[in-house]
Amino acid sequence: MIQLVWLIPLLPLIGAIINGVAGSRMGKKAVGLVACLSMAAAFLISVSIFFSLIALPEEARSIEVGVFNWITSGSFQIDISFLVDPLSTLMILVVTGVGFLIHVYSAGYMHHDKSYWRYFSYLNLFVFFMLMLVLGSNYLVMFLGWEGVGLCSYLLIGFWYEKKSASDAGKKAFVVNRIGDFGFILGLFLLFWTLSSHGIHSLSYKTVFASVHELDPKVVTAIAALLFVGAIGKSAQFPLYVWLPDAMEGPTPVSALIHAATMVTAGVYMVARNNALYSMAPEVGQVVASIGIFTALFAASIGLVQDDIKKVLAYSTVSQLGYMFAAVGLGAYVAGVFHLMTHAFFKGLLFLGSGSVIHAMSGEQDMKKMGGLHRHLKTTSITFTIGALAIAGIPPLSGFWSKDEILWEAFSKGHLVIWAVGLLTAFMTAFYMFRQVFLTFSGECRADEHTKHHIHESPAIMTVPLMILAFLAIVGGVVGIPFFEGGSKLHHFLSPVLSHGSHAAAAVEGAGEAVAEAHSSLEFILMGVSVGAGVLGIFLAGLMYFPPLKSFAPSFWTAENMAGTFSPLHKLLYNKYYVDEIYDAVIVNPIKRLCGWCLSFDLGVIDGIVNSAAWITRFISWVSHKFDIYVVDGLVNSMATLVNFNSSIWRRMQTGYLQNYAFIFVLGVLIVLVRVLLG
Repeated sequence: MIQLVWLIPLLPLIGAIINGVAGSRMGKKAVGLVACLSMAAAFLISVSIFFSLIALPEEARSIEVGVFNWITSGSFQIDISFLVDPLSTLMILVVTGVGFLIHVYSAGYMHHDKSYWRYFSYLNLFVFFMLMLVLGSNYLVMFLGWEGVGLCSYLLIGFWYEKKSASDAGKKAFVVNRIGDFGFILGLFLLFWTLSSHGIHSLSYKTVFASVHELDPKVVTAIAALLFVGAIGKSAQFPLYVWLPDAMEGPTPVSALIHAATMVTAGVYMVARNNALYSMAPEVGQVVASIGIFTALFAASIGLVQDDIKKVLAYSTVSQLGYMFAAVGLGAYVAGVFHLMTHAFFKGLLFLGSGSVIHAMSGEQDMKKMGGLHRHLKTTSITFTIGALAIAGIPPLSGFWSKDEILWEAFSKGHLVIWAVGLLTAFMTAFYMFRQVFLTFSGECRADEHTKHHIHESPAIMTVPLMILAFLAIVGGVVGIPFFEGGSKLHHFLSPVLSHGSHAAAAVEGAGEAVAEAHSSLEFILMGVSVGAGVLGIFLAGLMYFPPLKSFAPSFWTAENMAGTFSPLHKLLYNKYYVDEIYDAVIVNPIKRLCGWCLSFDLGVIDGIVNSAAWITRFISWVSHKFDIYVVDGLVNSMATLVNFNSSIWRRMQTGYLQNYAFIFVLGVLIVLVRVLLG
């Protein structure tokens, strides 16, 4: 079964081609069936491969499946080939499983869109590239997927291109990602050049990781740093995170699939896949962890005061990605991948839940104009609250286990600042998520009268995926619970790939019982602290926004009073630290002015020189033309006129009459005789 892994990316590609070529002539039902069935088939094959893989011995769980030769240049050869191992298998289960649910949801959410076929063609194409990214067995195939998901992200963010904000958001995402990808490409070039200088003519993961210890550590550090620049752009980390909040202009299912569950986690996957490189570059790991935890806190603080239901989730995604990078930067690769998996469940659920709310509210996204929706959207309300509890880190939901794993890794490795910032971020996450829940679903409805009459629960095609994702958000963390005998199932499964750093792996390898017991006790204490932070955040949000609790709150603890008391801070957070404005002032506008100067220089100097040369050429041509007409042609025509004049005189003598010739002959004889006689 593993040898059929090539079918997993091929099926969505076929779906994209069918809908792209013939979708406009097919009915919407047929378009949806093609897209969803291709995803369902890919998911079923992924499940089969997963069971085939776990049936193998642990040391044999890394199989490379070649498809065809792609590039050959001398001794250098690149194949389109796929690597089936625990990490790639986990990723394809997430991509195809969550992707299938989002495709089904989209069939209901996008049903009335005029470009239904185009949407599903793009969505299938995105899944194809994402699967190429996570399945590729070498850097070039991964890069093909890396660039492909960037292209599809641009297409899907700007899907409603007739709306200027959507087309601008798509362009912004594309340009910002290109900045990160420039560093990524440089990293690949440096890796290829370094390997070639050591006589290694391959970009295969297995070859690179087997020979990485032969390379200069400084060069490895540079490669790891450049690759991470690409991850900063793709996974929306500071300072290249600015594209993701604007990406909410795309359809909500796109936000769920691309900007929560799959594409934005590509950077985390890349770092985890290259754990052999990053373990040799601890300085880069520190940078990764520092940027990650700073981004987590930075984005969470912005999410505290946002009113757009999707923007809150966007900044939450940026924050949670920061958590993942903090983990992989510390060498806790399994913890980072674990949070990647659980985040796909609960954040996909939250985005789809927000889409259900927007659908019910006739497109309204401002939470201040919502409220009281639980009475009308019970399924959406319950499932959304489950997702909020999961991301807030409330046990026993999945987000609790993965978040706590990251915090424990930071604390146990001695990174107390990262642990403290992570704990503060967890508190803020719980606060802004339940601020969102209470503003949206509790209290009285604040919508206008016209909207109130149209509020209704979404159809089953949209609510069933919500229920499935809610179930996964509840139980998805079971595989990572570290209390099973010998450590968690997830650690055992991923350890052959992510062997460079894991406290659970150390315990499995036989840490002393006393040390393990001490660690276990401390972990329980820290677990209680993190849960307490989440509960406190929920409670404070309830005192401020949940009507039954607001009566118990101190008089100063209201949203209006706090915004007024801390007006400068509130304004700073509401305006997102003015980062976009700073970028406009420092980067965008100067570049625009530079482009304006270049345009003026081009028009005034370059075009002036070209136009002057053209004018001079035209003038010389005019002079030459006149010289040719009046001098050259004048001389020729004058000679012709002279010949013609002479001819007109002499031809009078050549009349053709015999008597004239006889007369002239006689006259000539007489003249001669007279001359002789007069002599």
